[in-house]
Amino acid sequence: MKQRLAPTELRAWLGLLVVLGPVLLVAMDGSILFLAMPTLTDALTPTADQSLWILDSYGFAVGSLLIAFGSIGDRYGRLRLLMIGAGVFGIASAAAAFATSPEMLIALRIVMGVAGATLLPSALAVLSTLFADPRTRAQAIGIFAATFAAGFAIGPIVAGQLLSHFWWGSVFLINLPVLLAFLVFAPILLREVPATRTGGVDVPSVLSSAAGLLLTMYAVKHAAAAGVSVDGLVVGLVGLVALAWFVRRQFRIALPLIDFGLFRSPVFTIAILTGFLPLAAWSAIAYLTATYLQSILDLTIARAALLAVPGALVLTVTAVVTPAVVARIGQSTALVAAHVFITAGLLALLPTGTSDGIAWYLAATVIAGIGYGISFSVVADIAVAAVPAERAGSAAALAETSNELGNALGIALFGSLAALLFRLTGPDLAPTLGETLTLTTLTPAQLAAARTAFVDSLHLVALTAAVLHATVAFLAHRKLRRPTVRPRDAATPGNEPVTHGTH
Repeated sequence: MKQRLAPTELRAWLGLLVVLGPVLLVAMDGSILFLAMPTLTDALTPTADQSLWILDSYGFAVGSLLIAFGSIGDRYGRLRLLMIGAGVFGIASAAAAFATSPEMLIALRIVMGVAGATLLPSALAVLSTLFADPRTRAQAIGIFAATFAAGFAIGPIVAGQLLSHFWWGSVFLINLPVLLAFLVFAPILLREVPATRTGGVDVPSVLSSAAGLLLTMYAVKHAAAAGVSVDGLVVGLVGLVALAWFVRRQFRIALPLIDFGLFRSPVFTIAILTGFLPLAAWSAIAYLTATYLQSILDLTIARAALLAVPGALVLTVTAVVTPAVVARIGQSTALVAAHVFITAGLLALLPTGTSDGIAWYLAATVIAGIGYGISFSVVADIAVAAVPAERAGSAAALAETSNELGNALGIALFGSLAALLFRLTGPDLAPTLGETLTLTTLTPAQLAAARTAFVDSLHLVALTAAVLHATVAFLAHRKLRRPTVRPRDAATPGNEPVTHGTH
């Protein structure tokens, strides 16, 4: 007979289910606007700069504050932070659905990002305390990673289905039922984790890291959209100085936001890079291909959403099965494989053209989806396994920060690269394809030139990202030659990063 779950085990699994709701939403909101941007652009008419900020202001806010809120949760209570974050996230989502201007939507996306930064590290830390058995806890963390991966993958699909029936604001209202259920059941199924760290959060570090990122990315996007200027260069320089000061400060204070000592392990370092780079490539490509399918191939938003389903399914399934595979082949091989698959998927986009390319798009998303699924799963496991339990919140924050910053910086950097090439090679009528297509005086020749310039921009981004992934795959192969799989009885928390299921 099948053994029934004990009450404590049942409560733990129900608690996991409750925690996964906000995790899914935070990931979805990082990608849900990719497919919605053409519709949103028609409604709010943002400029090229504003379009990029609408997309990545959320990711910047999440990525800039994840580590700070991980530390706050470690010190003052993770469940309390989860409840506050979920409430603010819901209020900001409801307000964003009815935004009346690009500036208003950007501001609310930033508020959503701040709230999202409270959710991810605390959710993973609370999850880690629900399960006493290491093997069961590893399974739960794998489900967490798969949910996070699925959220990024299904965001555009959900948006496509909603926008086929409702207005653009519906992509934000979908958050409300999930958050309401969390606020009702979390106090019942979850328990507060006692404070594990003392001392305050270093405010100068939080401010310098957030300001440095925002100023640097503003300078990059301004240069891509409007060209290089003295003002832009000054802003970028100030941002870089702020980031340098932040890094230096982490080595000088007693309670740093980032424990750079973790990066002494080559496996951990490449794993965090594997958290960053795939999300950077994925977010930029997802945004550009969503525009490609709708504005170049003239597909409806519903059909474009359906074409994203195979890649999303492959990504999610891969994230689920990766832990079992890594237990056999080791983390080093998994890290290399992730970058190889993503490289191949990106290169598959190069044959796409202005008249056809659906088959190549499908092949690209499926192949790259395998690599993305591996990266999402491996990074989360290494972060939690690499540190003692009392630093779980901060370690989880570092792993999720690499994902969120990858998501935001991918849009900023790769999106700016695409915008720059379009501005240089397009018909020079407007800074973006969307704005060009709205011009009533557009001639057939100018339309063809605009479409060609956009596809060339997509190819340049895909090729650049592929080269970066191939480089990291080569470095991982060279630096991580020794196997990293350990016997289960030899693994202990706080040692070097170990394979999934061994912590």
